[in-house]
Amino acid sequence: MLAVIDERGFARVGELGETFGVSDVTVRADLDELDRLKAIRRVHGGAVIRSRQLQAEPTLEQAIGASTAEKTTIGTLAASLVRPGQSVLLDVGSTALAVAESLVARGDLSDVVVITNGLRIALALEPGVVAGRLTVIVSGGTLRPQQHSLVEPLASSMIRGLHADLAFIGCNGVDGALGVTNLNLPEAQVKRLMLESASRAVIIADRSKLGQVHLGTVGSLREFDALVTGAAAAPDALAEEYEQAGLLVVTDAASAARF
Repeated sequence: MLAVIDERGFARVGELGETFGVSDVTVRADLDELDRLKAIRRVHGGAVIRSRQLQAEPTLEQAIGASTAEKTTIGTLAASLVRPGQSVLLDVGSTALAVAESLVARGDLSDVVVITNGLRIALALEPGVVAGRLTVIVSGGTLRPQQHSLVEPLASSMIRGLHADLAFIGCNGVDGALGVTNLNLPEAQVKRLMLESASRAVIIADRSKLGQVHLGTVGSLREFDALVTGAAAAPDALAEEYEQAGLLVVTDAASAARF
């Protein structure tokens, strides 16, 4: 059962019963035991996989090759939330890179200031600067090669003096109870600062991050305004759990219009 849940990210009780030829009562008992062992987390109707605390962090290049179609969708939806004249804090990572590329592609945007701690993100935004539609500011800090990101010491010096309209924050885990978490502690600290420095904050995460929990806490779900993810990414049980925490789940243009 653990292998099936790990592969799918989320599995319903009925699906597991059919797969293994056992009753729903047996499935629930097994899921309760796996939850006790902290291998999965029980949610209404099924279970989601729970990450290992010390999971190895993929490099940005490795992450770019995973879930590319979904990340492109997330990038387009997230960029659609930005209005001309706004200021935006944009985090690091492959999903943030998709947001940057979508911001450049939006020819209707103008006078948008983007502040990022990602070197690869800044370079992806450069065509928008050349076109005169974007202003890009790169935070200072110490370079982390894995994500081409800038972290402490010195990463917070500039961000603390800013107040942006929007923050787009990536992560390694989104959990209804434990909130938004990240594998790397220095990056989690910068993400937390971005959250505190924006009027509205948006989580950008593909389905592999949903229901996961990692070492560094960024914030509770109630501190964020929306989660942008793929259309098929959030099972109904998880989406309901997130929305009960006050989080708007954006998976298409219609839900983005509610932001």
